Amino acid sequence: MLPCTVKIADITWKPKAIIFSGGPYSVYAPDAPHVDPAVFDLGVPILGICYGMQEIAWQRGKNVAAGDKREFGNAILHVERHADKAPHVDALFEGIDIDTNVWMSHGDKLSAAPPGFITIASSSNAPWAGLAHEEIPLYGIQFHPEVTHTPCGRQLLENFAVKIANCRQNWTMEEFISKEINRIQRVIGPTSHVIGAVSGGVDSTVAAKLMHEAIGDRFHAILVDNGVMRLNECQEVEATLNHHLKINLTVVDASEEFLTKLSGVEDPEKKRKIIGNTFIEVFQREAEKLTATHGQAIEYLLQGTLYPDVIESISFKGPSQTIKTHHNVGGLLENMKLKLIEPLRELFKDEVRKLGTLLGIPEDLVWRHPFPGPGIAIRILGEVTPEQVQIARVADHIFIEEIKKAGIYRQISQAFAALIPTRAVGVKGDQRSYEQIIALRAVTTTDFMTADWYDFDAKFLKHVSSRIVNEVSGVCRVLYDVSQKPPGTIEFL
Repeated sequence: MLPCTVKIADITWKPKAIIFSGGPYSVYAPDAPHVDPAVFDLGVPILGICYGMQEIAWQRGKNVAAGDKREFGNAILHVERHADKAPHVDALFEGIDIDTNVWMSHGDKLSAAPPGFITIASSSNAPWAGLAHEEIPLYGIQFHPEVTHTPCGRQLLENFAVKIANCRQNWTMEEFISKEINRIQRVIGPTSHVIGAVSGGVDSTVAAKLMHEAIGDRFHAILVDNGVMRLNECQEVEATLNHHLKINLTVVDASEEFLTKLSGVEDPEKKRKIIGNTFIEVFQREAEKLTATHGQAIEYLLQGTLYPDVIESISFKGPSQTIKTHHNVGGLLENMKLKLIEPLRELFKDEVRKLGTLLGIPEDLVWRHPFPGPGIAIRILGEVTPEQVQIARVADHIFIEEIKKAGIYRQISQAFAALIPTRAVGVKGDQRSYEQIIALRAVTTTDFMTADWYDFDAKFLKHVSSRIVNEVSGVCRVLYDVSQKPPGTIEFL
């Protein structure tokens, strides 16, 4: 994976094929990133996705403009066959239905096909949703095949990588485990100790288990109670990691420290940075304590960073804008003394779950819904106070409890309750109330790069709403969020 600004002359090896990813820019903008034109002289198959397709068109005629209508979410793609053309033209959509669902996320689109290209797919809003060059294996598609909500995406990428580019399929999760354990052992060495951030979520738990497999008791897991955890979270995590997975775990109660620093803060990015930086300060203090205990400096901090976290947390001239900083990928303390080690940073959530199963982690933990590093703080749309945390925490507990009772927890990828500090008029006990709003969010996804809202039965939502307004003091209304990602993110802040 290389930045789009890389110079082809600086690459010392020849790739089997190249994929231009999507991106947030407009190719016609003055500061838009562009590939080195020499990439087209390599003579290898190239696939452009979304911005990548527009980049191909821009380099070969500049027929890209802002669309009259932006297109975010599900679309019907119509595949066009060309039996009279060279075999490679139809190879990209081989085995894919003529009409199929895809996931779009774009505002710009092609105004014409570049010279030498023919249309291989279209949608109602994008006449050139798929292009192929008539003579060479050069393709562009306007939709995103890499996300969960393009069902044919895996087949399309396999067609490109295996059938068109002739790549070998020899990667397995078992191979990843052995290679990553060997890499960790080489990096850490035979005597060094590692401190690790855990939250009880699948990412940090799998990372902790992998580290424990690599270096044993030289790994020290730290769970920081930041005051914005889920109900009974710390007790449950301690029982799972210490007693069931036999991982060294220390629980540090820093809730007062975090809540004091969050007092009066409403801006979501400030919340994330405060929480992220305070986490590091606590970890460094704990590392110093362990150093004194073991007589050897601790150099490394383990984090359960995933590839979507990397994509959405790092901004540079090319693949992504900064969508979130709470993963600490790009927003850590400048003077942090610990070196990061992130064994999962090239994996997606579904791959981490497969990894967790292979490592023997209990199924209920492997399939536990994600919980963000800043916790409930980014599910409160305003100042974070102990009272607001309690409202959001109890509402969330009721929601998840009812989802589990209904037997649909595994059908949902992530669910939670968010607190909207806007007050609305209600009636409780024949008296007028003026209280806050809870917004429920539940989505389905595999890779967490895109997401769709879960279609609950109306009776279920009615029951959950009734429980929340009756059991959670300070709430008089419950809403259900039906936004997709994109354009909405999964979390509210």
